[in-house]
Amino acid sequence: MAINQTQQPLDGGRSVPDPAEGRSAIEPHGPAEAGAGQPERAPRQRPSALEQAGGVRGVIYSALPVLAFVIGNAIGGLTTAIIAAVALAVVIAAERLIRKESIMPAVGGVLGVAIAAGISWWTGSAKDYFLIGIWSNLALALIFGLSVLAGRPLAGVLWFSLRGKSSTWRDDRRARRYFGVATIVLTVIFAARFVVQQYLYQADEVGSLGTAKIVMGYPLLAVGVLAVAWAARAASRRSSEADEPASRQP
Repeated sequence: MAINQTQQPLDGGRSVPDPAEGRSAIEPHGPAEAGAGQPERAPRQRPSALEQAGGVRGVIYSALPVLAFVIGNAIGGLTTAIIAAVALAVVIAAERLIRKESIMPAVGGVLGVAIAAGISWWTGSAKDYFLIGIWSNLALALIFGLSVLAGRPLAGVLWFSLRGKSSTWRDDRRARRYFGVATIVLTVIFAARFVVQQYLYQADEVGSLGTAKIVMGYPLLAVGVLAVAWAARAASRRSSEADEPASRQP
């Protein structure tokens, strides 16, 4: 007698598929197995403001030509100061190129020192070495301050432009307010630099000018960068909170 090996249908004539067979035929056993053999890539972190400036070494390098100029002027006069500042800037640029760092900070450092020294040599006054920096601070204070009055805080514009993102943040009133605060902080920093250094310039205090330029340089700029980072974080948190209720709607 032949044995019927055909599986009898269950549940009133309806066949029930085997879930194990269906799963193995359609998809892998889980996401872990699906991605097996593919190494996970760690997300790339954007360099910090300090890293973009060359790290601690870059901050020190930016102060050394100013220090060399002040010391050279005190020891041997204007000519010695100019030679010391330019020579040190060239040495720093060469060291950066030997270390295969970015060429832009190296060239920019030499060019900035050369222009400042050239103006000082042309006028015959050591204090004119700081002239460009003084008036640049005034120009930046005006630009940043006017951007707040125009409703386009420059801190936000620069932040999103550097990150390659759109300008839709301008439609968010709170985001504009956050970046407005950060822009005001930067405006105050630039204005404070101008007021202090212009006062020392008028008083012909070359040594104090050099000290003020160093002390009010990166340390104060770090405060401004922290303000911009706070504004970006607050605006991002605000955007996430606004998108979350919308995503819950059917």
